[in-house]
Amino acid sequence: MNIALWIITGLLAAAFGAGGVSQLVLTRERYRSIAASQHWVDDFDAGHIKAIATIKLVGVVGLIVPPLVGIAPILSPIAACGLALLMAGAATTRFRRSEWALMAGDIAFLLLFVFVAWGRFALAPYGE
Repeated sequence: MNIALWIITGLLAAAFGAGGVSQLVLTRERYRSIAASQHWVDDFDAGHIKAIATIKLVGVVGLIVPPLVGIAPILSPIAACGLALLMAGAATTRFRRSEWALMAGDIAFLLLFVFVAWGRFALAPYGE
């Protein structure tokens, strides 16, 4: 189970790291133009998008760094919970915009983060 959780965590970290960096470095207009699924940015100003990007990147660091360095590895499942909450907000935005197919993807990410949190809290905690 430990290996499966690491693989899922690594894939989530890569995806959210790439998304967070692109949100942080690109302008709002450029970010919206890179993918057809990014219409949600119309509901937010540039500062909100940069804040969301920062939250994603802090979450990614929290997922990976603490267990790798062995300092406060409990922060990893807590970061997964925080990113699950972020995805709940994303799904809510998609719901409000009636973007049902895209909302399904957000819920899939939410469930993966919940699985990682549950796995690291209960199934295969770090250090055991």
